[in-house]
Amino acid sequence: MKENLKDCAVHLPSYRNIHCPRIIALVIGILLPVALLHAQLPVPELNHRLTRVDPPVAAPAFTLEDMDGEPYSLSSHRGKVLMVNFWATWCPPCRRELPSMEALYQTFKDDDFTILAINQWETPDHVFAYMGQLDVFPNFPILFDRDSSVSQAYSVKGLPTTVLIDRRGRVVYRAVGGRDFNHPEVRAIIRGLLAEDN
Repeated sequence: MKENLKDCAVHLPSYRNIHCPRIIALVIGILLPVALLHAQLPVPELNHRLTRVDPPVAAPAFTLEDMDGEPYSLSSHRGKVLMVNFWATWCPPCRRELPSMEALYQTFKDDDFTILAINQWETPDHVFAYMGQLDVFPNFPILFDRDSSVSQAYSVKGLPTTVLIDRRGRVVYRAVGGRDFNHPEVRAIIRGLLAEDN
């Protein structure tokens, strides 16, 4: 028995030397065309549809810190229209929708509208480094929900998830998945919410 094991140990390295390059070449031969095909496929357009929440529900209260440790609470934005976006750096649709969120923010920032982007599970240093890689740096607050308590309160099941909160503090629209927030229909919804009284 020991002699058989010794023979295996002697033959195993030579087996690796012969077949290992062939296996690597085979794996590369299979994966390279798949990767090239995937790289050439067009990326689908982002959707712009928001689902109306009927009847509206009270937005759960929260207080979270931004990258500088400054606290932001939902109650301090009472009377404004809010877009609350739950996201993470590892989420490709989150990255794709950020420029449209920034464009929407720039359009309405002087009209009692703001965006609060709530990052899930990540550190401010990690998110700051990620933001440096973006073509468009967001000017709206980035908040941190490290234990996901706020996302749980908002029943977030996937990222990105976005809710629109009216001036009365009610969730009135919801979207799960990446969106083009700078679409005319979304801007019309925001204008309508801004026109409503408290």
